[in-house]
Amino acid sequence: MKARIVRPDPATAFPTAERCRILELWNGADDPALSIALATVAPGETTQSHRLHGVEERYLILHGQGLVSLGDEAPKSVGPGDLVVIPAGMAQRIANTGNGELAFYCICTPRFTPESYEMLEN
Repeated sequence: MKARIVRPDPATAFPTAERCRILELWNGADDPALSIALATVAPGETTQSHRLHGVEERYLILHGQGLVSLGDEAPKSVGPGDLVVIPAGMAQRIANTGNGELAFYCICTPRFTPESYEMLEN
């Protein structure tokens, strides 16, 4: 890996079938240890339940209010500054319970790949 500054283009953000928008900030084969994405969820929206196989994930909440569901645990409220730690293989989803956009970093180790993703509902 070489030293550099990365400036992702907001125009490359894309909607997902999971009901959120993703802007990939860092995700490449040259750094398989980590990926970082900015996820946004619209007011009133809940992402589809899913899990990542072989990938641990963390949500670092930037702004907005949400309700995160992890495995069989009761849903918990989250807000700016909260860090949600999600073990590999654990079912997860997050609802935007506020009036504005819910935004959070998704930090995955090792890096996220589509092959690790499993949708748990239609």
